[in-house]
Amino acid sequence: MKGKKEKGKKEKGKKEKGKKEKGKKEAISGTVTGNDQHVGFRAMIMKQAIEYNLAGFTKNLPNDVVSFTLQGNAKRVTDAVSAIQEGTKKSSDIKVSTTQGKVNLALNAFTIYAWTSTSRNITTPYDLVFHLRPDNGKLAPADVKTVWHHILQSTLKGDDLRKLGPDD
Repeated sequence: MKGKKEKGKKEKGKKEKGKKEKGKKEAISGTVTGNDQHVGFRAMIMKQAIEYNLAGFTKNLPNDVVSFTLQGNAKRVTDAVSAIQEGTKKSSDIKVSTTQGKVNLALNAFTIYAWTSTSRNITTPYDLVFHLRPDNGKLAPADVKTVWHHILQSTLKGDDLRKLGPDD
């Protein structure tokens, strides 16, 4: 009997710890180096923000480095960074460096600054914005794609909008 009670206590402790961490918010800043230009890298970071309902931004720095911030549920931030470290299908030699940031409770969106698309010949820079969902749930890949398409379709203008394909 004694062994079962001790085991029960350990399991209960784990559950309580999990509950505390579940709502914990975290903010990080990061940079990405390697073959990360013209390969959809910033779009991939935004798709992670959409999937995990994270706030922040990403932008290109003048030295071919991608800069980003992510803020939200600590486990989701960690999961997003893991995906970012894997890179895109076209990227290579990716190195991600992150540092702790300060949580900004007023931040309620994720933005790609000055997005363009070499593959679509979209050279006009657009700021693409994803507004956090109130339900805070994780999205399935098909739903992430739907949100991404809506952001593109509601932001791009004129000829650039016509350059989007059915899968964009």
